[in-house]
Amino acid sequence: MARKLRVEYPGAIYHVMNRGDRRELIFHDDTDRRRFLETLGQVCVRTGWQVHAYCLMPNHFHLVMETPEANLVAGMKWLLGTYTGRFNRRHKVFGHLFSGRYKSLIIDGSGTGYLKTVCDYVHLNPSRSKLLSGKQSLRTYPWSSWQLYLAKSKKRSAWLRVDRVMGEWGIPRDSAAGRRQLERQLEERREAEQTADYKGIRRGWCLGEKEFKKELLAQMSERLGREHYGEERRESQAEKAERIIGEELRRRRWTEATLATRAKCDPEKVKVAVRLRKETMMTVAEIAHRMSMGSVANVNTLLYHWRKDHN
Repeated sequence: MARKLRVEYPGAIYHVMNRGDRRELIFHDDTDRRRFLETLGQVCVRTGWQVHAYCLMPNHFHLVMETPEANLVAGMKWLLGTYTGRFNRRHKVFGHLFSGRYKSLIIDGSGTGYLKTVCDYVHLNPSRSKLLSGKQSLRTYPWSSWQLYLAKSKKRSAWLRVDRVMGEWGIPRDSAAGRRQLERQLEERREAEQTADYKGIRRGWCLGEKEFKKELLAQMSERLGREHYGEERRESQAEKAERIIGEELRRRRWTEATLATRAKCDPEKVKVAVRLRKETMMTVAEIAHRMSMGSVANVNTLLYHWRKDHN
């Protein structure tokens, strides 16, 4: 069966959703939920993603995020694979956690209200799924970004971005008064849920103006972006990795030639490798080659012992 094409381009915004295999639980308790959010934060550091909304449900999750670089596929592969590994190790199980491919809906982020519509849909999920009673406010559900929208900015993770949705709601400032107004508006929206039409979000592949869809269809017809016109100054993943390596070499007063002369297991090399794994999408094989650290097995062993000693 043919797979749907994944449209990627710098600055794209997506609504991503994935369920547990056979609709089974992907979160058994709050520790699992915290671990998923920790993993989400890590992939945001690696990829530069900006999250506009999220909601963790018992057997699925919703995520609305912006990708400054064209890296949805690589980032989702790391997010789902890493969380699955952590879940399986904790619960001593094996095999798939998620059901097939994740669903991704491309969103028109031009300020015409589509981003707000999708984020409202995500934040209203606990109410729509009857996880909250009619008397409970949406802010009482602890596993969505809505609670953080209503909190002071210093309590939010750096990767959670609230300004665009607030702007589409007409909130002029991220202040206490602005957040109270935002909460009133979404609670009123919640009361009108029975008449809401979410067909485009649940079944579509794109949510936006006709011209926006035409541009995406044209891009797909050209085999998905052999030509992308993002900002030329935007860092690619390779450029980001090289920048980090350059910084680390200068800090140690090393040259490129130094990498070849230092031992494969040099502790300073390990520190650079740890940073590359944390902040970029470089594979272990790529790090082993670039840092002159020998085999993939050697680097994996060194990273394992570093994590063990520093946790």
